[in-house]
Amino acid sequence: MKFAIVDIETTGGNALKDRITEIAVYIHDGNKIIDEFCTLINPECIIPPFISRLTGINNEMVENAPRFFEVAKQIIQLTDGSVFVAHNASFDYGFIRQAYKSLGFNFTREYLCTIRMSRKIIPGFKSYSLGNLCNSLSIDIKNRHRASGDALATVKLFELLLQKNKVENIISEFLKNDYLNLRFPPGFNRAIVDQLPETYGVYYFYDADGKIIYIGKSINIRKRILSHFRNKQSRKALELRNRISDISFNETGNELIALLLESYEIKKNQPFFNHAQKRTTSNYCIILSTNQNGYLTFQIGKENNKSNLVLTANSNEHAQEILDRLIYKFTLCQKLCGVYKIAHACFGYSLKQCNGACIGKEEPEQYNKRVKLAIDSLEYKNPNFMIIDSGRTTSEKSIVQIEKGEYVGFGYFEPEYVSLNPETLKDFIKFKEDNTDIKRIIRNYLINSDSKNVVVY
Repeated sequence: MKFAIVDIETTGGNALKDRITEIAVYIHDGNKIIDEFCTLINPECIIPPFISRLTGINNEMVENAPRFFEVAKQIIQLTDGSVFVAHNASFDYGFIRQAYKSLGFNFTREYLCTIRMSRKIIPGFKSYSLGNLCNSLSIDIKNRHRASGDALATVKLFELLLQKNKVENIISEFLKNDYLNLRFPPGFNRAIVDQLPETYGVYYFYDADGKIIYIGKSINIRKRILSHFRNKQSRKALELRNRISDISFNETGNELIALLLESYEIKKNQPFFNHAQKRTTSNYCIILSTNQNGYLTFQIGKENNKSNLVLTANSNEHAQEILDRLIYKFTLCQKLCGVYKIAHACFGYSLKQCNGACIGKEEPEQYNKRVKLAIDSLEYKNPNFMIIDSGRTTSEKSIVQIEKGEYVGFGYFEPEYVSLNPETLKDFIKFKEDNTDIKRIIRNYLINSDSKNVVVY
């Protein structure tokens, strides 16, 4: 087993806003150092004076040093297959993970903390800071608060700890990783999740036969997939987790396309563990009619008469959810919307959320105007439009096309090379089928999004 013993110097203590100024890595085979790497890092920001006084690293020293992205590949290769070791490992490991995250890469290593190990293996010291502990153990530190000096001192401390405890015992008791609260299926290759991106997208779970058993979407693919491996899960979730043999994903650049692609893929592949959105046709609908007193009324029913159909839905619950939103938004009567079959006033009237159409207090003409507004709200304002949003890279944009009130599909383009002319943009669209779920997704987007993203043609 190999160990990458690491120390870094930084511009401060916050991994989210501060930067690395120096890094030292010593590869140890359990007996001796077999490889090493040390360099100053240009943090691309000003080093605070008090940090310079502490470390001796100033702005002039790092001016011509490599930036982190220039040495990132070398560090990956050097530490590959090694356990990450540091004194206060959460600090060094956290900073390095964040540095890679800013580059769009997920740095994952199993790690050991020599503070935690020292407290257990050699107890009784007043302080376990590197300086005080090394002083107590007569370990010489040269260049204190410089990466190479502190890392070499950590090497000597680590070797002392190895002498007092077997490597196997240290690994079994002290080794940590990013998946401590997760449980993977037997034989699952954990390297699969190490490289998952923290971006918008759709992910696919496969069983041992290579069959897709579940499709999901997320604004953070990695985080969402890892949640499937948590310890505490429902019986159904545990069944899914234990059948996962492989994972793939498609980055989408934004949530809208993630939702559209997820819906399309579920209907296409019919995964066993997906229940919602499997149907390609709708069984339920909201039906419009006029009662004997001239009031427009709604009711939920089966899709059997399209002449008075307002909206289709994939379930009774879905139809009721839409109807409830219309009632609230347009101050409609619960009784006339079929929520209650009663002879007296609806409950909404007592809460002043209904103007009394249920008991004839509000005239049909006035009430029906709001019903028509509610119906209009379910339709696209324009039959032909495109939604332009962020793409999978900073230079890319996504596009969703609606034509003649029907969803056509989505695609990606580079605005630097393509004009925002709808006829030109159509060439980038990949056709996808329209359905009730797609209409719901796009309607919700239009309600909650910036109208600047919509291009009407």
